[in-house]
Amino acid sequence: MEQAMIIVNPTSGKEEGTGYVRMAQEILEGQGYVITVKETQQEGDAARFSTAACEEGYGMVVSIGGDGTLHEVINGLTGRQQCPKLGIIPLGTVNDFARAIGLSLIPEEAIRTLASPATRSVDVGQMNERLFINVVAAGALAESVSSVTSEDKSKFGSLAYFKEGLKELTGNTPNHLLINHDGEVWEGDSPLFIAALTNSVGGFERLAPGAAVDDGLIHCFIIKDLTILSTLTASISLLLGNLKDHKGVEYFAARSVTVQSAAPMRINVDGEEGPALPVRLSVLPRHVRVVVPEGESR
Repeated sequence: MEQAMIIVNPTSGKEEGTGYVRMAQEILEGQGYVITVKETQQEGDAARFSTAACEEGYGMVVSIGGDGTLHEVINGLTGRQQCPKLGIIPLGTVNDFARAIGLSLIPEEAIRTLASPATRSVDVGQMNERLFINVVAAGALAESVSSVTSEDKSKFGSLAYFKEGLKELTGNTPNHLLINHDGEVWEGDSPLFIAALTNSVGGFERLAPGAAVDDGLIHCFIIKDLTILSTLTASISLLLGNLKDHKGVEYFAARSVTVQSAAPMRINVDGEEGPALPVRLSVLPRHVRVVVPEGESR
């Protein structure tokens, strides 16, 4: 019989993650899987568990948690000789990747999707030696978002990010960036750079409405000004789905991007703190198979 591993972050979804494990087990057992449940306790656990699932020939790995848990699972899955298909039960604060791929954000409905025969092969981003599934951001605003605590995420949800962002906005100072993309160069001051694989970033599903999870491209936004006034007009453009046309924004799509800064600067990767610049970003096209609702496969 085929094996499936459920990897659950017990602190996700206002600490309700373990409550959905039994339901997921029942669905998977109904599909003929033998189930192993792994509960994360510290950073790196989810990656180690998913790597073990690859090495032991599991047919499916299920991530129960937020974008951070999914980020680790992806890093453990890829680059292996045998890569199980991936099921996702979104319980995080934002759940950008689940939004982008058309999964329900209602946990019970997402769990029922595990019985679907449909899969979709999605792009994975490579950042130096690390992988990402949704977004890389650089700048003081991105650094402030990384400082949001798990306690605040549980208590305030997405408002926790908004609170930290407002604090940074009032005293934002641009950083001098040098960005190479597919043979072209951009250099200048920017308080925020965003590189997205999908259309959803920070819960905004219209950041890059033309982006798809399997288009082989990194969709990049260089924000050139974050004053209160420009932020207001950029927010309106974001809601309308035309942020890339805003006069304070430089947009491009590329297969390879390198970002450097004059001053030391850390980045945010899939909602979590990442390494310092410089970074090189590229795409591993259609690298992981994700279980999706019937009718969503491509």
